[in-house]
Amino acid sequence: MNFDAIVLAGGRSARLGGEPKAALRYEGRSLLSLTLDAAADAKRTVVVGDASALVVPVGVLVARERPAFAGPAAAIAAGLVALAGASPSDYTLVLACDMPGIANAVPPLLERAGHAADGAIALDSAGHPQYLAGIYRTASLAAAVRNHAAGLENLSVRALLAGLELAHAPVPLGSTSDVDTWADVARFGIPAAPGSQSKETNMASQDDEEKMAALAEWSRSLSVELGVAGAEVDIDAVLTLAGTVAHAVMRPAAPLTTFIVGYAAGLAAADGKITPRAAFERAASAAVALARSDDR
Repeated sequence: MNFDAIVLAGGRSARLGGEPKAALRYEGRSLLSLTLDAAADAKRTVVVGDASALVVPVGVLVARERPAFAGPAAAIAAGLVALAGASPSDYTLVLACDMPGIANAVPPLLERAGHAADGAIALDSAGHPQYLAGIYRTASLAAAVRNHAAGLENLSVRALLAGLELAHAPVPLGSTSDVDTWADVARFGIPAAPGSQSKETNMASQDDEEKMAALAEWSRSLSVELGVAGAEVDIDAVLTLAGTVAHAVMRPAAPLTTFIVGYAAGLAAADGKITPRAAFERAASAAVALARSDDR
């Protein structure tokens, strides 16, 4: 198949204290190197990220989204611009650089690319589409970018591609599992990069129990301050809701969604016919369904 590749490596890695994901090493190889290997059959490849922090082989292009840290949709746009200098390939493979097993997902993607008008996206073992592991008809991808040219910053890839007809490519278990948190780093057995002992990184490196204890204490303090002491807060559920929306819609939508869900739950529970927890669960479930819906 005739295809180019865009590898996304320009995120803030905020949940890793700013430690660049591209440089993390899995089984002796950087995540960026593993991703480039997964795209080895591409005619041309561009890595979108901070050139000063990237190590790429000769012949691999490097680009930067504008403004920096503007999100994956803006990064895809920058990648397309970098690839536009020569005759574009029929398809463009788009991969995030934080999935250690991504090489196992590429063959099913290539096989399914021609089964729909605009390409194919990975479908993980839980049945969730993974838009940062997809192969798209180049003309369709470029048209989607043009259609959102005025609002690419912080736009989710799902929203960018909402109008495309895409086939689903079931991929092997774990092949699109990504590295987002220190828990993920530990799960994959990835060592922290040397020199990453800043205060921010040390805070991010706290184990999950310490983080949850700190969040629980903040929740109690805030509840007292706001006059709702004793309110039952399911911290895991709130964080899961925020994370789902951040990935499915866009990052700024996460705090907005948790506010609206909390407000709706409060109104629903005000008459005493439903418990606050049940009201939150109902509102959160509706929000997640809407975020994941192709019809929103």
